[in-house]
Amino acid sequence: MSNAPVSSNVKWHHGELDEASRQDLLGGPGCVVWFTGLSGSGKSTVARRVERLLLEEGSRAYVLDGDNLRHGLNGDLGFSAADRTENIRRVGEVARLMQDAGLVVLSAFVSPYAADRRKVRSRVSEGAFIEVFVDTPLEVCESRDPKGLYKKARAGEIANFTGISAPYEAPEAPEIHLKTAGLSVDACARFVIEGIRAHGYARRA
Repeated sequence: MSNAPVSSNVKWHHGELDEASRQDLLGGPGCVVWFTGLSGSGKSTVARRVERLLLEEGSRAYVLDGDNLRHGLNGDLGFSAADRTENIRRVGEVARLMQDAGLVVLSAFVSPYAADRRKVRSRVSEGAFIEVFVDTPLEVCESRDPKGLYKKARAGEIANFTGISAPYEAPEAPEIHLKTAGLSVDACARFVIEGIRAHGYARRA
């Protein structure tokens, strides 16, 4: 799906400050931390804990959660392959704007297709996209089943369910590979924060 606007006679308007100048005034650059993994892997739980810890330490952070955005911005989309791609495209554009504004954007989405994640990466400032593979075995995700979705998918009540009747393309070289087995939520969050800082973001004042 093209990023070119359908509307005619539109132009991108630049502000009086470039990205580097804005970052200097805000005290640091923004980035997009993209959590991807199966449903029930812990993406949102870890992202929320990272958000809280970063905010408590003085960093500007905000979570974009897949379920929450489907209540509004993406409420018109289903779960077909095309709708999943459009879902991620929209979220990627929002994340890009928030990153440009200097936030650490914690995006928690199944985002099963590698091509969709690459497109988001290509739209973000170079080096500012940090992919976090929340690597939790399917059987663990299914045992949690917080929303009862796996049970419904196994019963054929939900079509196109990632990991059961639809594919999940795991990242081949994520910036952060989070293996959640045996780790507490706090340990997972600290591991992610260390990875974010290793890439030059959310540094302590």
